[in-house]
Amino acid sequence: MDLVTTASGFLVGLLVGATGVGGGSLMTPLLVLVMGVAPATAVGTDLLYASITKMGGAWAHGRRHNIDWRICGLLAAGSLPAAAATLLLLSSLSVDADHYAIFLKKCLGVALILSAVALLLKDRLHALALRRTAGMPLQSRPPIATVITGAIVGALVTATSVGAGALGVAALLFLYPSFAATRIVGTDIAHAVPLTLVAGLGHATLGGVDLHLLGNLLIGSLPGVYIGSHLSRALPERLLRTLLAAVLLLVAVRLLI
Repeated sequence: MDLVTTASGFLVGLLVGATGVGGGSLMTPLLVLVMGVAPATAVGTDLLYASITKMGGAWAHGRRHNIDWRICGLLAAGSLPAAAATLLLLSSLSVDADHYAIFLKKCLGVALILSAVALLLKDRLHALALRRTAGMPLQSRPPIATVITGAIVGALVTATSVGAGALGVAALLFLYPSFAATRIVGTDIAHAVPLTLVAGLGHATLGGVDLHLLGNLLIGSLPGVYIGSHLSRALPERLLRTLLAAVLLLVAVRLLI
């Protein structure tokens, strides 16, 4: 067992358990910048890591009836084809490894900035959506917007492993502002399981997954998520979200520069 990798998994799991987001946003940059893992391998490994860790969350939310399976299906109708198309595009890129690594780092930086902005503007977007949809029945909202949202998130997550949490939750809050926060989070986690699994398996076929690294991360992250979920009750959610957004912005600058 690699103690550094396991400790890193525990730290990220702790933050994910406390904030509900940040798995891909923190794990992939940590693997690339601190551990020196190749960006393509970091993305693929993190996607499978996310699919396994989110299965437990989806199971727990499902037991509490916090998942809207209709919305989950609409998101998947957009995200899974987008994930397949993104994997096909990545497999067809005929660039050398060094240029591809630079390109992927830039994509990661942009995705982290989008995630940080989503975290910081989450409350404002929710308030705006509540005003916009006041008196509008849920059934009158076109499902195509949810499918398109799924496609955008699916492509971004498949390419960078970032966005399933922060961007997914922010988008659902904007589309369905009358939903309780637990239902939004539960639906987003349930949708992320098949998305990250399909994307992760796709990266595995391209040789972009390190199974030994994945095992060490899971050994640390699973107890970290459990402990973090209990700590979240004692910590102010807005402060945690602001701190996480600041960390993501700093990491994004480091990747882009």
